[in-house]
Amino acid sequence: MDLRIGFFGDSFVNGFGDPDGLGWIGRVCAAAIARGHVVTCYNAGIRRNTSADVRDRWRDEAVRRLPADHGRALVFSFGVNDCLRADGRLQLEPAASVGNARHILAGARALAPTLMVGPPPIAEADVNERVQSLIPVLSGLCSELAVPFLDVFGPLKSSGVWMGEIAAGDGAHPGRGGYQALADLIERWPPWRAWLP
Repeated sequence: MDLRIGFFGDSFVNGFGDPDGLGWIGRVCAAAIARGHVVTCYNAGIRRNTSADVRDRWRDEAVRRLPADHGRALVFSFGVNDCLRADGRLQLEPAASVGNARHILAGARALAPTLMVGPPPIAEADVNERVQSLIPVLSGLCSELAVPFLDVFGPLKSSGVWMGEIAAGDGAHPGRGGYQALADLIERWPPWRAWLP
C-alpha cells in the first residue's frame, strides 16, 4: 500500500534540535521504508504551535497533501506549548486545550485513520506538572473518540538520554539520542505497527 501520512504539531513534531534533521518522524518513517513499505511522510510540525494553532491549520494542510484516492493517515502531537507561560499567563487554559483537541481529532478521524502521541517532558518542573495533568484528559478524550493515544511522558521522563539531552541543550528539545528514544516508543506501539507492520 502507498500510505501518505501527515504529522501535525509543534517543535517536537518538527524535530527541532536533532543534528541529523530527522526528529522522531524521520526515524519512524525510515524504519517503515526499511521494512518495505511505500510511505510518504509530511512533517507539518511548527515551532511554538499550540493546540489552537494546529486547530486552525491542520485541515487545509492535510487535504492539500493527502489526496482521497491514496491511502492516507494522520498523526497529531501537541500540548507542551499550551502549558507554557507568556507575559505571566498560560498560553492556553486546560479547558481550551481539550476543546481544541476535541475539534481537531473529531475532524481528523472523519477524514482518515488518526493517532495521537502525547506531549513529552521538558526540563521545567512547573511546565511538566501542567503537561502531566493534561495527559489523562487528552487520553480520555482520545478513548471517547476511538483515537489511539500514546502516553510518552513517563517513559521519556525516565529516559536518561531524553532528559540529559534537553538539559544539555535548550531545556526543551533533545538531540539525536532523545528523538531516537521517542521513535523507539512509537515503533513498538501496536496502533502504529498496525498501519506499517
